[in-house]
Amino acid sequence: MTLSEELGAVVRAYLADRPDATWQAFARDVGVAGLLVPERYGGAGCGPAEAAAVAEELGRVLSPHPFLQSAVLAVGALLADGDEDARARLLPELASGAATATVVLPGDGDLTLADDRLSGSAPYALDGEIVLLYTGGHLVEAEPTRRTAYPTMDETRPLVSLTFDRTPVRRLGPGTSWARVRDLGIAALAAEQTGGAARCLEMATEYARSRRQFGRPIGSFQAIKHKLADVLLLVESARSAARAAAAAPEPETEVFAAVAGSYCAEAYLTAAGENIQVHGGIGVTWEHPAHRYLKRATSDAQLLCPPRTHRARLAAHVFGEA
Repeated sequence: MTLSEELGAVVRAYLADRPDATWQAFARDVGVAGLLVPERYGGAGCGPAEAAAVAEELGRVLSPHPFLQSAVLAVGALLADGDEDARARLLPELASGAATATVVLPGDGDLTLADDRLSGSAPYALDGEIVLLYTGGHLVEAEPTRRTAYPTMDETRPLVSLTFDRTPVRRLGPGTSWARVRDLGIAALAAEQTGGAARCLEMATEYARSRRQFGRPIGSFQAIKHKLADVLLLVESARSAARAAAAAPEPETEVFAAVAGSYCAEAYLTAAGENIQVHGGIGVTWEHPAHRYLKRATSDAQLLCPPRTHRARLAAHVFGEA
């Protein structure tokens, strides 16, 4: 068993035993908050493959923990572009779970940086206590003038609107590596989507075995067999794409992230939809969790670029700029 597999098994067991554990408890007991943080800052010093293993398990249970924005994107931004002072000040806090962070990437808001003061807004941002932003060619830290939480369709993925009104910023370093940080997040999100799709397949398969019509389990009917076989192919292909993105060498990170971002998002949407179809009437009720997976799949498909944007990036790489 690889380190990634062992870590995934530990996280799955922990989430099953303590589904209501806080982020601080999760960070203390398992160490996921500091997974990518180097040991000298109090972390585990692991890599994207281990982050993907954790993300897949979080996706299986629709966890609201801020792993993606805090443990992946924020840590990745500080390691890629933060200076030593920023790393020494922020990484130990993030690694311990004492604080959470979020990252606003270029294009995620209408922001203006002038005289070390930030104005504008990021209308849809993942929630985090510390706000890091790529703006004006720099990675900066700023305290929002106003933070407004949204009542979202997908309640498992909190989103906020961040407003800045000539807010003083702290420059943390150059903003040259934001694309690498984005691709690191896309790889983790793809793993999370794979975990959600796999859970949808499991739920559909379990129901097809137990639900009986005309004296037979519905899983014995050819139409249901074909649905489940198609979803199995999607899930296994998505897992391969997500793991390839997590293991991609630096020069090819963007390509593998674009493939995973496009394929895994649509695989999750299909798996969540077919799960509802297999369940029939009960699948569309509020009492059954199937609708929650469809909502997460829908919101995830817009996070860190929709599938069509990933395909456009991939096309530009394969065919060259138009």
